[in-house]
Amino acid sequence: MERVDVYLGLGSNEGNRDSNLLRAVNLLDQAFGTHPERISRIVETPAWGFEGPDFLNMCLLYRLPRKGTPEEHATEILRIAKDVEKALGRTEEALFDDAGCRIYHNRIIDVDILCYGAHQIQTQELTVPHPLIGQRDFVKKPLLEISKPEIRTAFPDIFA
Repeated sequence: MERVDVYLGLGSNEGNRDSNLLRAVNLLDQAFGTHPERISRIVETPAWGFEGPDFLNMCLLYRLPRKGTPEEHATEILRIAKDVEKALGRTEEALFDDAGCRIYHNRIIDVDILCYGAHQIQTQELTVPHPLIGQRDFVKKPLLEISKPEIRTAFPDIFA
């Protein structure tokens, strides 16, 4: 069966941040039926885009059996990520100000799809690679730590 490398970013700045990350990884493992192939170190960084407690962030690489088209499979993975967030107590959806700019805030857990193989995906629900990786060292550094050469070659601007 053909497999695809799926890179996820996790972050938490509320409650027991270490436990939140560990619980998220465990729930992802259950949903995917496998453990990550690679796990980055956990990094602690100030909140980005708002005033709040520091975040713990990490990246995971899952090698998953490909299901359907990249868009279909990535959308399924997004649903799983949102289910994990809800299971850990995250209740809010994305918030936007009057100008349509995203409002960042504290999160018990955040699970983002960073890359889905070397595919570029643009749907109403999802943009992959995640469009803000290059602006976020707290994602870029752990992602670089676990990324395979193929992903760095496919998206050199992310790792510049």
